[in-house]
Amino acid sequence: MTIRVLLADDQTLVRAAFAMLVDSARDMEVVAEAGSGREAVGAAREVRPDLVVMDIRMPDLDGIEATRLIAADEELAGVRVLVLTTYDTDENIVEALRAGASGFLVKDTRPAELLDAIRTVAAGEALLSPGPTARLIQRFLRSPSVPMPVPGGGPECLSDRERGVLALVARGLNNTEIAEALGLSPLTAKTHVSRIMGKLGARDRAQLVIVAYESGTVTPGTL
Repeated sequence: MTIRVLLADDQTLVRAAFAMLVDSARDMEVVAEAGSGREAVGAAREVRPDLVVMDIRMPDLDGIEATRLIAADEELAGVRVLVLTTYDTDENIVEALRAGASGFLVKDTRPAELLDAIRTVAAGEALLSPGPTARLIQRFLRSPSVPMPVPGGGPECLSDRERGVLALVARGLNNTEIAEALGLSPLTAKTHVSRIMGKLGARDRAQLVIVAYESGTVTPGTL
């Protein structure tokens, strides 16, 4: 199956470089490009890509608002957003995750890592780099904000084991790393994560991270 990618970045040269990289992979193709957030939303509705690689800082409509509009559109329910930022300390990243992004990467990521990130997010997983995630969450927690509404119950409905798994998800660990940390099989770790998402009504792992910090289940000092 070919992953259909929409590239959204206001810098033409950056888009061209990303397009060459994505099209060089046998399992993905660029189906559209956008130079602003508004163009990205329009292109997403027109071509229905599997994934949008979204820059945050764009004219007309920034990447956060564009992500929010895509995530809120029921007709684009299957479209995932991978946010790219110039700096891993960009405070807007957390707001992008709250808006519906499934992960983020910094622009100096190696080409192979970007392609792997596209595959990961397109497959329905969330991509959260542990180091940047920790720093961004700490910055986020110092700023007052309205908690993100979650349709399910709160973390108090989780078992002790599930709260432990949630804490590791919040640190950016994948299922294999969680399994190693807790002495579980990867399949068991995956099952725990799926149950946690079901209980909390979370869309993906990115949303679990925000819920974990906003609820106080995990604090920056525990990372």
